[in-house]
Amino acid sequence: MDQNLRVPDIFGCDVFNEKAMAAYLSAPCFQTWKECVDTGSELPLDAANEIAEAMKNWAVDKGATHFTHWFQPMTGITAEKHDAFIHPTGDGNVIMEFSGRQLIKGEPDASSFPSGGLRAAFEARGYTAWDPTAFAFIKDGSLYIPTCFFSYTGESLDKKTPLLRSVNEVSREALRVLRLLGDEEVQRVKVCVGAEQEYFLIPNSMYAQRDDLRLTGRTLFGAASAKGQELGTHYYAALRSQVSEMMKEVDQQLWRLGVLAKTKHNEAAPCQHELAPIYSEAGHACDSNQLIMEILKKCAAKHDLVCLLHEKPFAGINGSGKHNNWSLTTDTGRNLFHPGKTPKDNAQFLLFLAALLKGIDEYQDLLRCTVATAGNDHRLGGHEAPPAIISICLGDELTTIVNSIITGNMFLSQEKGNMRIGLDAMPAIPRDTADRNRTSPLAFTGNKFEFRMLGASASIAAPNIVLNTIMAEELCQFSDYLEAADDRNVAMQELVCDTLKKYQKIIFNGNGYSSQWKEEAFEQGLHNYTTAWEALPHFIDQKNVGLMTRRGIFTEAEFRARYEICLDNYCKTVKIEAKTMVDMVLQQILPAVLSYSASLATGAKEKEQMQLPNHAEVDLAQQISESANRLYRSCCLLAESLEAIPGEKEAAAKYFGNEITSQMHQLRQHADLLERLTAKTHWPFPTYSDILFY
Repeated sequence: MDQNLRVPDIFGCDVFNEKAMAAYLSAPCFQTWKECVDTGSELPLDAANEIAEAMKNWAVDKGATHFTHWFQPMTGITAEKHDAFIHPTGDGNVIMEFSGRQLIKGEPDASSFPSGGLRAAFEARGYTAWDPTAFAFIKDGSLYIPTCFFSYTGESLDKKTPLLRSVNEVSREALRVLRLLGDEEVQRVKVCVGAEQEYFLIPNSMYAQRDDLRLTGRTLFGAASAKGQELGTHYYAALRSQVSEMMKEVDQQLWRLGVLAKTKHNEAAPCQHELAPIYSEAGHACDSNQLIMEILKKCAAKHDLVCLLHEKPFAGINGSGKHNNWSLTTDTGRNLFHPGKTPKDNAQFLLFLAALLKGIDEYQDLLRCTVATAGNDHRLGGHEAPPAIISICLGDELTTIVNSIITGNMFLSQEKGNMRIGLDAMPAIPRDTADRNRTSPLAFTGNKFEFRMLGASASIAAPNIVLNTIMAEELCQFSDYLEAADDRNVAMQELVCDTLKKYQKIIFNGNGYSSQWKEEAFEQGLHNYTTAWEALPHFIDQKNVGLMTRRGIFTEAEFRARYEICLDNYCKTVKIEAKTMVDMVLQQILPAVLSYSASLATGAKEKEQMQLPNHAEVDLAQQISESANRLYRSCCLLAESLEAIPGEKEAAAKYFGNEITSQMHQLRQHADLLERLTAKTHWPFPTYSDILFY
């Protein structure tokens, strides 16, 4: 790691970006590629061949020997298969070769990736297709080419393809609205995303001693440390030297790859940290977040640390989320969620705001499903993570303006062709309209919406697909209504007012943890699916299937496949955790406590023979013996229950969510009590105080 490098000198230096393309491509080819990206047209094969040759030459000049089509299967992480550039010449030598066909299309094995039934095990053929809107880059001696992944029969098998479809769809519908507002200049609306990444760093030596961390990413056992995060001393505190050095390396690697890593700091929980990037277009943001997670893990290992991305690695302290900041901007540089200073700007802002409120209310269950995982079940609803009830925090000032519109204190007039919509004597709407609400699932933060429910380990694709698609759907309905109106100005006023009035129930600025809000939300008809197994069946409610197929984001088969994968992943995750708990109890915890109990009994007997008081040894041995018996019985019950899992997936998910997780909780309680009773010298693995305050 070179401390003397200037960031502008290294930023994007390992990316085949526009600067590199301009240097390695002919001017006509570069222009052809630009037009392809701007218009979505197909790239001619001769241009693809020239780009492939230039890309190969650039990569080889930078020391690369291989290339890989880099894609995002439905595992939630990335996949890659590396091929060398070498090609035999016939005289015992090789040349470095890479064609346009190799650039545009690859053929990895598709049989072993999750497909939700789209692919049978014997149907192995799958394809990767180059995404020309994403820049290739070099990492670890290979040229990485961002691609989409699909099956032999054409179904999408990845997370990126539907994301790109949703981006195009919301752009198309937003343009319709902007044209109705008199904007003829904008040609494309972009989805901008910034995903703040939270994570934990712990010593590798302690991680290696805990089977639960190694196999599941979280501690299945662990009594609370005497000190947690209650003093607030870790939040924004000075970085440990080891952590600081690791973060410096992360920054430099990300900058070289063109990732806009901006902010780094200690988070609230001990050993917890955050990395936040600058906003970028949704496809790039999705790619960047995958690189962030990968590089965090690799750099941590170099510094003898382990990066934990689980949503709740440690009970009783903050879990890790991935705050997804989402907004819409035009290719002319205007943010469509930026409150305006003029009546015309306010009309635009209020119209887009109304569309989002309507969409979130109507598809709250679908948005909830995008964050429904076994890991996130442990995080949502406490320690600064939002509850399971979907609501939007607008802040008191903006909510007051919305309420004023609903009650009729708005005017509509025509002046020099400009539409005016707003409040009587309406001031400019301020950007920062409220304090931050840590309990809000979706909060307006000035010119964007921060979706706080997403777990730290998840891909950001799913929630952004849903946000984009519901926005496209509502904007389409708004455009249809306005285009059919005789008086578009009056129709605009009625549309905004009626929509805000009907869907204001989704607005909530208060404490999302309060019992009062749960009661109020229930009365308003808002859903409260507190666990993944409760939420996921609503993924395939007919209205949600209809939305995604109608807007062309998924075929019905593709959409139902995602549901099957989510359900299957939930069941497998809980099963792995339960089996790990059984193994740890039988192979580690019980032998340790029984050994300690035996040593206490021996000590008590020796004291008795010496006619010394042995009350402590006897009493402690008795407590441990009784607790150990309860632990063993609970462990046996869990092991038996794991043999009785229903065969049907929805029934299995319910069984895991009700029966198995309840028994896991009971088993943990017994084990954590034994941890408090057992001497530290006998306990078989590092405790919370060891790990969090190393």
